[in-house]
Amino acid sequence: MEFFEVLAKRYSHKAAFDPTRPVPEADLKKIVEAGMAAPSAGNSQSPEFIIVNDAALCRRIGELSGNVPLKTAPAMIAVLSQPYMRQVCDLKAECLIADMAVATGYMLLAATALGYCCGWVDGPFTAAETNRAVAELLGIPDDRLLVLFVPVGYPGEEGPRRPKKPFQQRASWNKYDIQR
Repeated sequence: MEFFEVLAKRYSHKAAFDPTRPVPEADLKKIVEAGMAAPSAGNSQSPEFIIVNDAALCRRIGELSGNVPLKTAPAMIAVLSQPYMRQVCDLKAECLIADMAVATGYMLLAATALGYCCGWVDGPFTAAETNRAVAELLGIPDDRLLVLFVPVGYPGEEGPRRPKKPFQQRASWNKYDIQR
């Protein structure tokens, strides 16, 4: 798939996945390697990833999160932060957030290029109790922070594709002239 076609096809899949169609491990590895290829502040390479493709584990994470895509995804990728990197690399917290966002964006594009639907799910994991339960389930050490999941698979049902604002409402040339 050509790069700009991938950009046009990518959307956040918010509906159910088809849990009967697994995602091959080779494809999941390619998706994570795309995230690992993303730039990072000070080349810290701070995001870490856990690939979850065990059906029972995926279902349990889905139950704990209450999120439809996570409840039905045949595979998902946990994205972790290393808060201690702030001291090691003299990075601001915003840099670590940006690192995770860029890595996640690269993974979303890679999954789309491989023909999968995917999304970015962080909401359920802002609740301390849910975050702790899933972190424990995945054996995440205390010095790491579970930030989000990227569910990956084929659609079980079509999800809504939200329209994007036109260029003039989000960009301008040489000075601020965004049309509101």
